Amino acid sequence: MDALFARLGPYAPYTLALVRIMSGLLFLAHGSQKLLGFPPRANPAPPLLSLFGIGGVIELVGGALIVLGLFTRPVAFLLAGEMAVAYFLFHAPKNFYPALNGGDAAILFCFIFLHLVAAGPGALSLDARRRRI
Repeated sequence: MDALFARLGPYAPYTLALVRIMSGLLFLAHGSQKLLGFPPRANPAPPLLSLFGIGGVIELVGGALIVLGLFTRPVAFLLAGEMAVAYFLFHAPKNFYPALNGGDAAILFCFIFLHLVAAGPGALSLDARRRRI
């Protein structure tokens, strides 16, 4: 089994990039739904200078930067903080259990972004390209 894992090791930067890109795309979708109405939502778009509007801007811009792998560590730190705040302000007061309060995605995003802060963007990122130049 160790031999199998040793053979998979070289692919780790690419799987990290895949996690980064998919997390960024999903996060970006939350921002685009809040700000641009796509995908369509039941509620109208929040005012831009409201808590939800500012969150939408952070999600849209931050998600795009995560997808590109540009300024990954500082952006991921900001996004992890946004998700922690979102969980404790909006989800935790509803119920103790994340599966019941709708906060499981916020928790998962928070910890994925914390991992990106520590691990970096992985392969296929603009951060890696900037370091080479």
